[in-house]
Amino acid sequence: MKKPILVVGNWKMHLNTQEASTLVHRLSQSIKVHRSVEVVIAPSLLSLQPLSLEIDRRKFRLAAQDAYFKDEGAFTGEVSFTMLRDLVHYSIVGHSSRRISFNETLEVVREKVNAAVRNGIVPILCVGETKEEHDAGETKQVLHDQVTSAISGLTSEDIRDVVVAYEPVWAIGTGDPEKPESIKRNIDYIRMQVRELYGETAASEVRLLYGASVEPDFVHGILSIEGVDGLLVGGASLNHKQFAAIIDGAYQIAITRS
Repeated sequence: MKKPILVVGNWKMHLNTQEASTLVHRLSQSIKVHRSVEVVIAPSLLSLQPLSLEIDRRKFRLAAQDAYFKDEGAFTGEVSFTMLRDLVHYSIVGHSSRRISFNETLEVVREKVNAAVRNGIVPILCVGETKEEHDAGETKQVLHDQVTSAISGLTSEDIRDVVVAYEPVWAIGTGDPEKPESIKRNIDYIRMQVRELYGETAASEVRLLYGASVEPDFVHGILSIEGVDGLLVGGASLNHKQFAAIIDGAYQIAITRS
């Protein structure tokens, strides 16, 4: 059975617990239950536990924005995937802000993917090139390195539940997503990397998302691209009207697919 379209809202470092609760309440009022669309919200770590008690689980699933790859130990200030496994279904891993602002290496991202899988959490692996890499024609090399290194420690069974989000770093926050032909080319290339490591069946089951400047007006165009299985939404997910419109757009595409 074909998996539902996956729409993930990454709230990044926004909203305190009260504001997060208010947004969830408004989203719950605005979003209908669509079996063909899976909606995931990724609030701050501080808000995960209270929201886990508040959300309507027919409508939403929770994701962490990050976690530490050691299951336990003397790591002051860190929260492990082990601690989160009863709260979240997903976790974002390797987001460009982690790679750039916190110097996360390919090795660290691989450790986090493995830790997520080990603890029964589905990793949403973020990959994508910077403007400098894009302008230098290095997109394929960047995607190859980021994808293959991150999933190299998984089994053929593990990989089928992994989600990969292609987010060209240079397009984030610009209000102008990458052109459809480029999105398709890079999504196809990512799927090819999975195919070469794990075979056709696994590659067909991995869900590939597009992120970077996802707004309601672009949903139809992006989700109409063959091979795009969902969206990773940033700023627009903080606005309940915009995020609800994105979910509705995804539902319309799901109807045409069925």
